[in-house]
Amino acid sequence: MEDYTKQVKQFVEEHSTAVAVVLVTGVGLFALKRWMGGGVCRSKARLDGKIVLITGANTGIGKETAVDIAKRGARLILACRDMGRANKAAEEIRERSGNGNVVVKKLDLASLQSVRALAKDVHETEERLDILINNAGIMMCPKWQTEDGFEMQLGTNHLGHFLLTNLLLDLLKKSAPSRVVNVSSLAHETGKIHFDDINLDKNYDPYTSYLQSKLANVLFNHELAVRLQGTGVTTYALHPGVIRTELGRHLLPSLPLWKRLLFIPFIFLIKTPWQGAQTTIYCAVDESLQNSSGLYYSDCAPKEAAPQGRDDAAARRLWDLSASMVGLA
Repeated sequence: MEDYTKQVKQFVEEHSTAVAVVLVTGVGLFALKRWMGGGVCRSKARLDGKIVLITGANTGIGKETAVDIAKRGARLILACRDMGRANKAAEEIRERSGNGNVVVKKLDLASLQSVRALAKDVHETEERLDILINNAGIMMCPKWQTEDGFEMQLGTNHLGHFLLTNLLLDLLKKSAPSRVVNVSSLAHETGKIHFDDINLDKNYDPYTSYLQSKLANVLFNHELAVRLQGTGVTTYALHPGVIRTELGRHLLPSLPLWKRLLFIPFIFLIKTPWQGAQTTIYCAVDESLQNSSGLYYSDCAPKEAAPQGRDDAAARRLWDLSASMVGLA
């Protein structure tokens, strides 16, 4: 900590003008944030008697989503990798919501075996599933592999949720009208699916991988809606905003000090987890969306996805490739 403080002091002394610009910019951005606001879910819909499963609900926007859903009276399933943190989060959610019907189940999206085990558990213990929220994710990690040998961001952000959703479709159809909510990102707008090198083995870049996985979320949502027409199951993809959560834990430590300092003003534009959860909640419960499916949302309003996120042929091709990779084909 002492070394870090010295680095900051030295940087400030050597770049006083730049630091002044950063501070002034920060004030301006703070005012801009107050003016811009953000979408808030206004729906008062109750979920009594409904069952909702949220992946990665032990922290960040997932936990805030869970609190809101629990307040509406649903039976809530938190599907998380770290059971210790998940159980602690469940206690907090029960306390904040006043709903004791919150259960924790093990899910590691980087393991197809774990995904299958959770789906089997849900089928055996639950009679219905009304809302599936695919929330969990990882961002810009090093070149890691999942248990099954997939690139980690693609495997966790897309393939794990792809398999889980498909394995739970029977319950979702049985419970119709029901919903699948896929948390994606504005990052999909510059993403590309590298069909000829889907695991980016030839030239891995954490940012390129993240963009691909978020585009995959949007394309999956698009094709899922096509395949679920007439079933009563509707699907939604969304951009939650730039959120102050643990998702960026692999990004900031990798940046040089000067870049971290220049990033400071933009912290004022970053949403809180509660603000970031609003569009997820909106897609999960708002009554006005009951007859919509396959669309993309931001700030609790529809927004047109990037052209590559609306590509029918790419969506079908990704579906077929994904099904093959996870053993559904």
